[in-house]
Amino acid sequence: MFRRYWAAQTVSYFGDEISTLALPLLAVLITDAGPTQMGYLTAAALAPNLLFSLLAGAWVDRLARKRRIMVLSDVGRALLLATIPAAYLLDVLTLAQLYGVAFAVGTLAVLFEVSRGPLFVSLVERRDYVEANTLINGSRGLSLVAGPSIGGLLVQLLTAPIALVADALSYVWSAAFLARMRTTEPAPVRGRGLGIAAGLRFIAGTPMMRAIVLGTTTVNLFNFMFAALFVLYATTELHLSPGLLGTVLGAGAVGGLFGAAVTGRLTRRFGIGPTLVSGFLLFPAPLLLVPLADGPTPVVLGMLFAAEFFCAVGVMVLDIVTGSVQTALTPETMLARATGVRRTINYGIRPIGALIGGALGAAIGVREALWIATVGALAGVLWVLFSPVRRLRELPEAVEA
Repeated sequence: MFRRYWAAQTVSYFGDEISTLALPLLAVLITDAGPTQMGYLTAAALAPNLLFSLLAGAWVDRLARKRRIMVLSDVGRALLLATIPAAYLLDVLTLAQLYGVAFAVGTLAVLFEVSRGPLFVSLVERRDYVEANTLINGSRGLSLVAGPSIGGLLVQLLTAPIALVADALSYVWSAAFLARMRTTEPAPVRGRGLGIAAGLRFIAGTPMMRAIVLGTTTVNLFNFMFAALFVLYATTELHLSPGLLGTVLGAGAVGGLFGAAVTGRLTRRFGIGPTLVSGFLLFPAPLLLVPLADGPTPVVLGMLFAAEFFCAVGVMVLDIVTGSVQTALTPETMLARATGVRRTINYGIRPIGALIGGALGAAIGVREALWIATVGALAGVLWVLFSPVRRLRELPEAVEA
């Protein structure tokens, strides 16, 4: 059953990488979006994490069939994305539609993600969390290698709106894999109320969980300031074509495969905690090369490749280890609620970062805003450096709810 879950995630990751490049390129090349509009678009996709994660997590914990929510979310996202090429072909596509689709797809993504944790623990033994997360993130790393290249080429050959059809189809395939699974999911939570306060108390009252959430939230705030401006910076100031940008990002993303391959060895050699701390440094530090990029095109491409490669190594190490630690710490009866709380804080900060990034880019210049974003993201390591998590050798036991 885990193989079907893994296959569903793999297919969806590939489609998502195409949209990650195609949607902002669509906004820039077809609707002439500027820094502020790019910030709005990124914020629209991420705002549902801030608005709905708490309620979604509490609601899903009370459902017996969480996998069904994941299937319906996939189907809904496929239909929503299909409206963009349809509107383009009818010559009625607007920036307002892009905002609306981004927001609706983001809302369904919240439902999908808060349902994913309970399904994961029903398929994987605790001792295998790191290995299972390594496989899933290895697929993600592979999608980071091939996805931008495929996306850039599809945008160049077919235009950005038509390229989004590939992501819509990936959601259909993911839904088909998940629908064929048969597993015993964690029992639904009973009792009065939604239990949102219990989820909040659990995150705030667990020192290791609290440190990880605060650290990743800091990284995400500044990283999404960076993300809101990167495509604009690469296409308008570095003058890279969509195909060339996608190819360079795809080649650099090989680092994700390397990061996924070495994370298990790093945790066995140095321990869970030290590996987690290193991920907080390895992820944001290479992005300093992006605002430094200047000179002949080959030099610029080399710097972007290095930034993407080493950043991809770091994000894989960070995601695999933090995901495993957070899952291990959380009781099964609180998985969806804890995920909802984390997403509200951790992912909810992302649209705020995107808005700040867009505003800074318009106010002081895109390159200058990228400098602030990359330096600020490095501060996230301080939360875990001075917490009990840095001393972990193995995965912790679940904390009492």
